[in-house]
Parts: sequence; C-alpha cells; structure tokens
Amino acid sequence: MAHAHESNTKRIWVVLILLTVITTVEVAFGIVKPASLHLTSFLGTSPLNWLFIILTLVKAYYIAWAFMHLEGEKKWFRRSIVWTAVFLICYLVTLLLIEGGYLYDTLGPLVKW
Repeated sequence: MAHAHESNTKRIWVVLILLTVITTVEVAFGIVKPASLHLTSFLGTSPLNWLFIILTLVKAYYIAWAFMHLEGEKKWFRRSIVWTAVFLICYLVTLLLIEGGYLYDTLGPLVKW
C-alpha cells in the first residue's frame, strides 16, 4: 500500500517565518549597530559579530534540519552531520578572526585611510 502524500504547507510557512525573523534581526542589528554591542570587545571581536555568528549558525542548523530532513534520522547520524559542520564553521571563524587581526595590526599603519 502506498503512503498518502502529506501536505507540507504548514511546515513550509514555519520554515519561512523562522528564517525571515532571524534574517530580519540580523539586518536590523547590522543597520542600527548599537554602540554597546559594536564598540566593545569580547573574545577577540565585538559582541555584535558574535551575535551575527551565532544567528548564522542557528540558521544553518535549521536549514539542515528542515531541508535535509534530519529530524527523521537517528540521533547519532544527526549529531555527526551537524556537530561536524558546527565545529568546522567555528574553526574557520576562529582562523579568520586571528588572521584578520594580524593583518589589521601589520598592514594598518601602511594604509592611509
């Protein structure tokens, strides 16, 4: 017996609304740039940058969860995919922050703004 096709209209709207809300928050913080988040330093960069990184990871996780259909997989398989990607993204962000800071400190005096 064949499975009946389920309507995914509600699921599509939930995904659209969640990703739209997160993106709107990111864009709003990018436009407003509150001084308390933008001009202070926390773990090598501003808290605003950390907010962008965390929200981007949340969006990436939810996209993988929804569009790669990971919610139906076994827990160990989900974790092996998601945590590997999260680790690699965090590693890349760390390298970019370290190297970006080095380049700014090294080449900053040579550039006339």
